[in-house]
Amino acid sequence: MSRRIANITLDNIDDLPLPCRRCVFWELDPVARSRAEEAGTSEIEKEAWVSSALLEWGSVGKIAYIEEVPAGFVMFAPPAYVPRSAAFPTSPVSPDAVLLMTALILEEFQGQGLGRILTQAVAKDIQRRGFKAVEAFGDGQNSGARCVVPADYLLSVGFKTVRPHHRWPRLRLEIKNAVSWREDVEVALERLLGSMTPEGVLRKVGQAGHPA
Repeated sequence: MSRRIANITLDNIDDLPLPCRRCVFWELDPVARSRAEEAGTSEIEKEAWVSSALLEWGSVGKIAYIEEVPAGFVMFAPPAYVPRSAAFPTSPVSPDAVLLMTALILEEFQGQGLGRILTQAVAKDIQRRGFKAVEAFGDGQNSGARCVVPADYLLSVGFKTVRPHHRWPRLRLEIKNAVSWREDVEVALERLLGSMTPEGVLRKVGQAGHPA
């Protein structure tokens, strides 16, 4: 069974599962997101965001393929490229860190190690670009906000809380710990990603609300 990891580009952006292909939770600020959803232009806005990021910074995501079938993805970017990050009460993300935005493994491809593979790809990419850490806003209440990674998972795999909050803590993982991260985080991340089905995203994305 062949596997490969590809950078997300304009050539393969349509390989993202449809709920995620249209979702601009992270890519736009809350007001702009609402306007895009009302106008039905979310898909265009996401493509424009990816295009701009590619030109200015480079790849902001990875897609995993099994037998050339899209099986999962992960997205990440410097905080300056992620307007939604400013809406969290525990912002801003540190300037030396890349923000882990969101990730998904399709249900039919769970349990095949794709979370591990994608995690390794992101870690290597971030190291090569000279960043010192990965940061993420955690869902401190496991509220089902599928675009936000549960804080418990982040803590269990080595992230440390750098700004506490009852709902949206900000956590950080130093890249110098990347080796242990790639070994220890993969099991928990695989379990996390395996629970995030497209149907779940579709149900929850409209319910996530604005972080406050």
